[in-house]
Amino acid sequence: MSDRLEDSRPDDALLTAARVVARSARLAVFTGAGVSKESGIATFRESETGLWARYDPLQLATPEAYREDPAFVWSWYEHRFGVAAAAEPNAGHRAIAELEKLLPGVVVITQNIDGLHQRAGSSRVIELHGTMHSFRCIDGRHRGFAWDDIAGQEEKPPRCPECGDYLRPEVVWFGEGLPPDALNAAQQLSARCDVMLVVGTSGVVYPAAAVPLIAREAGATVIDVNPEWDALAQNCDLFLRGPGGEVLPQLVAAVREHLDV
Repeated sequence: MSDRLEDSRPDDALLTAARVVARSARLAVFTGAGVSKESGIATFRESETGLWARYDPLQLATPEAYREDPAFVWSWYEHRFGVAAAAEPNAGHRAIAELEKLLPGVVVITQNIDGLHQRAGSSRVIELHGTMHSFRCIDGRHRGFAWDDIAGQEEKPPRCPECGDYLRPEVVWFGEGLPPDALNAAQQLSARCDVMLVVGTSGVVYPAAAVPLIAREAGATVIDVNPEWDALAQNCDLFLRGPGGEVLPQLVAAVREHLDV
């Protein structure tokens, strides 16, 4: 799509986006922390509350911090994971899952680790930054342990049932590379999609932020949904202002009208 519509009336942009999405045969949805924030999960760049308010998540979520004080970092992750486990999918998550029922070939590529897309009903989810629902030993020899596998251990961090080393979450820490399989899948899907719907990410954290750019360079129509105009929006074809939980249900309703579902 050659005409950018960031200055159009919101209703016009929404209807145009709905027409584009309704025609899609290979829709990719790329989501960031803003989607989970609407479910009450603070982003890493927001201040925590209570006990953890004085600690910088950007300093805790690193391999160096874990090596220096594994028990402390594990306790912080227990707090973060507890908040995420208590959260529920919001209207944005549910709208994305609804698109899978309406259109062929829908895939979600997410920077979030909370599993809320899956809980909302999305069946094909690429997790670029890992998942809070799986653990591995530090050197990565043994992977895929669930909470139930380690729940009985009193030691923090718990030990790997196979080798006895400390376990860590299977999430990407600052300074680490993205999982190669997830990154390759995201790049390939981005290059093949005909429409990419970007929701709740500012597009500043690379290499994940390159995903929408790959889609646009390959000829896809890129639609950005965000409360504020940001760096990513200027590289998109359509900009829909607002949080995903408000905009996406409207978009899905409009897509339904175009499909006469």
